[in-house]
Amino acid sequence: MMITRTVLTLTIGIALVSIGSCRKKADTIAKIYVLDQNNSRVAGATVKLVGEETGGNQPHGAIREPKVTTTNDKGEAIFNYNDIYQLGQCGVAVLKIEASLGGAVGNGIIKVEQEETTEETVFI
Repeated sequence: MMITRTVLTLTIGIALVSIGSCRKKADTIAKIYVLDQNNSRVAGATVKLVGEETGGNQPHGAIREPKVTTTNDKGEAIFNYNDIYQLGQCGVAVLKIEASLGGAVGNGIIKVEQEETTEETVFI
């Protein structure tokens, strides 16, 4: 009886540890909406996200390398940061947004949160 109880307790303990350690991380996405002065979404705008040094802290090397894309038909630029975020990490990055189309330029900042789709709007 005592051996059976010990084996059962160990089995439950191992199962709980296994469940917690095998969790698949969710996507970490930054979505930028680019709008013009009339609040219309802008397709074809170039959007760049780049990390900067803050207060002597060195950002992760991959974050310092800018990610660049073009807005889709809905005026959205979508960036995936699954390669940067690691399970257990608190926060991902604060990034500078640079958007442009022709001579129009807009800037902003986005705080990318772990395992979420973080959204920000920039006007050009």
